[in-house]
Amino acid sequence: MTPPRIGLTPTDATEAVLREIRPLPTETVSITEAIGLVLARAISSPIDLPHWDNSAMDGYAVRASDVGTDGVILHIVDHIPAGAFGRRAIGSGECARIFTGAPIPDGADCVIRQEDTTAIETAKVRVDDVRDVGRNVRRRGEDILRGSVVLERGTVVGPAQIGVLASVATPSVEVHRRPTIAILSSGDELADLNERDAILSGRKIASSNNYTMAAMARMAGAEVLDLGIVKDDLDETRKRLADAHGSALLVTSGGMSVGEHDYLRRILEGSGAACRFWRLRMRPGAPVGFGMIGGTPWIGLPGNPVSTMVTFELFVRPAIRKLMGHTQLFRRTTPVRVGEPIVTQAQLQHFLRVTLSVDDGELTARLTGAQGSGILTSMARAHALLIVPEDRQRIEQGEILSALLLDETIHVTSVPY
Repeated sequence: MTPPRIGLTPTDATEAVLREIRPLPTETVSITEAIGLVLARAISSPIDLPHWDNSAMDGYAVRASDVGTDGVILHIVDHIPAGAFGRRAIGSGECARIFTGAPIPDGADCVIRQEDTTAIETAKVRVDDVRDVGRNVRRRGEDILRGSVVLERGTVVGPAQIGVLASVATPSVEVHRRPTIAILSSGDELADLNERDAILSGRKIASSNNYTMAAMARMAGAEVLDLGIVKDDLDETRKRLADAHGSALLVTSGGMSVGEHDYLRRILEGSGAACRFWRLRMRPGAPVGFGMIGGTPWIGLPGNPVSTMVTFELFVRPAIRKLMGHTQLFRRTTPVRVGEPIVTQAQLQHFLRVTLSVDDGELTARLTGAQGSGILTSMARAHALLIVPEDRQRIEQGEILSALLLDETIHVTSVPY
């Protein structure tokens, strides 16, 4: 077996992961079940939308040639509510009472809004203001033309997309399946929240990683199989890894070092698993691994809470998006002005947690505080990850760097870090 590579850049590692990931097979689901999923086929419309010219206002459908000046009196010859069609064409000096959404009757070409008119007797109306001559008509097909592509392949189905699908009478769509991500944390020192007394007494450390990884996976669109916490036991670790069989991706935290109790790495090295890399040139999160375990892609993250979250963002989240059928996998970066001097301690690419503010019209980044990989509040406060190149160990106040926006909904196709 080819030895795993070490010392990769985050970019190289991301590309190595994504080369092994394929979008999941497709399935057909109702549009109500498609929320958050990715279309596997483009959707074309079988109809024009609107089907016919219709009124954009409550008022009177008229002929523009009849209402050239204020004060014109017209005969009301029809009454057209939404959902009904006119009974006759509109002739010279005539109009139809019409309501929003109702089809424009033959002969009429605009709608005078109700508030610009005055009723005269039972079947007459006076036009007091002609500001709407030629207006207030929604034209047939102005939104969607029959045969046109209304949603492209790769579109994420959200509320607006569901509305479009319903509008063109499409009750079901073909989408990529939602992936199930198995997550596992390791360490004798860790406890779940059902061991609250042990955590509060200081005998155990709360395992935040399972909660943060599950939350990040769900926010990326995946379902989660939480395998819990495995103690530092060789046989138990093997069993828990086997429990991930059938998942689209296995993500572990901890056990990636070379200590005598870090069994995960030893199990993988001894099991014939195809390991692509073990260690990266970055901080936080250097001990990151990737490979295939029995056909299941595996990403091993470090155990320190900040390192786990940063590396999940950089490597796991894009993998989840590719499994779901997305083609734009990465949050975008934006240039920011550094609001304070920054000194790093190692010649590695750093991802520092920063807050962002607009100062004098410019987006300014400031550290969230101490940047230790165990200080989880640095992530809780962060708006972005400030990317410090590995050849820069000192950044002066006022310099421009790139920041990866943690709440960004616009995505890009190329690795931005």
